[in-house]
Amino acid sequence: MANSTGNAHRKRGLLAACAGAAVIVVAAAGAGYAMTRPADPQAGKAAEIAAGPTPGEAVAPSVAPSSAAGRPATAKARPAATVAPEPPRAGWIPVDQAAYRAQVAAYRALAVDPVPAGTGDKPEFRADCTYSHRLADDPIVFPDMPGASHMHSFVGNKAVDADTTAQDLTKFTATSCKPALDHSAYWVPTLYDNATGKPVETTGFRVYYRSIRSNSTGVMPIPNGLRIIAGDAKKKVPTPRGAQGQFYCAFYGPGDLDGIARSANGNWPICGKPATLHFMLQFPDCWDGKHLDSPNHKDHMAFGTDRGCPADHPVRVPALTFDIQYGVKGTPQGYYLSSDREGKSASSMHGDAFVSWDVATMNRRTKDCVQQRRTCDNFGYLR
Repeated sequence: MANSTGNAHRKRGLLAACAGAAVIVVAAAGAGYAMTRPADPQAGKAAEIAAGPTPGEAVAPSVAPSSAAGRPATAKARPAATVAPEPPRAGWIPVDQAAYRAQVAAYRALAVDPVPAGTGDKPEFRADCTYSHRLADDPIVFPDMPGASHMHSFVGNKAVDADTTAQDLTKFTATSCKPALDHSAYWVPTLYDNATGKPVETTGFRVYYRSIRSNSTGVMPIPNGLRIIAGDAKKKVPTPRGAQGQFYCAFYGPGDLDGIARSANGNWPICGKPATLHFMLQFPDCWDGKHLDSPNHKDHMAFGTDRGCPADHPVRVPALTFDIQYGVKGTPQGYYLSSDREGKSASSMHGDAFVSWDVATMNRRTKDCVQQRRTCDNFGYLR
């Protein structure tokens, strides 16, 4: 289902053939793991993927052995490396501190743009995205394991598949989002019509980057390559009227968020005219300042308060919010998510964000919109 660009850099090989259930269980549990994949000279990637380091542990580069007078290395010596080692693909993934320090220095040096008259005071900027493609892949939870995940619906970066790295997001930048300078990938479990088994794709997908606090003290831009997950794919409990984590009915006007009726199993609202199904997903707003990911994909992030961020997650960043619209009104048969086909509830709804922006644009939007607490749209101040 992916577009041609995404298919072009998919690297299916021995991994796809050999990724058995035992390997998938280990990865899903958030443990570090090691596996071997075929060398890919086009992408220039190393053939060995190592488990991620523990918190604060540096990733040491491979060092090729030396040989006296140009003689070949002995059999006991390590063979010379032919490609540079890539960063770990799972576990604790360290941020490039030098690159982030440079981004922060540029951010601090920025003066805010003049604010047009009438600009609102909601501290946010956004990307409006459309459906891109559908794959049973997850480059955060199951990197380099095509087909290991339940089905996901992707928006944003059009080249994303199981093999996607942070470097890929900056190289393959075609996107279904506005602004085009947002190269990020966003995805959620695919929604299916329970009566027909056919997928129901999003008709609107807005990603807010905002302050969710009463102030924006100390807010910093997000580093490229940050991976964040919100929600719980393993949560499978009923979602009757009024439950936490349910889909709701909405449109631009007053309406009954719980719907005028429910599906036969009670888990899904049936919307009155002209409302349709929506879901809102909130991500945390504090980062540990050290890691782009963690073994469970959550421990490097935390929720703060109006007073600030926790001591172990001291960096306040714009909080992502997914505002998702589906162009359906609900039916008596209801729906199910790919993450809970059996229970047919909405409680397993979750979202993934693999963040990558043009750095200057991320800095500008964070400074003008979030830090200055002004309302911005896809392209700057909302006039």
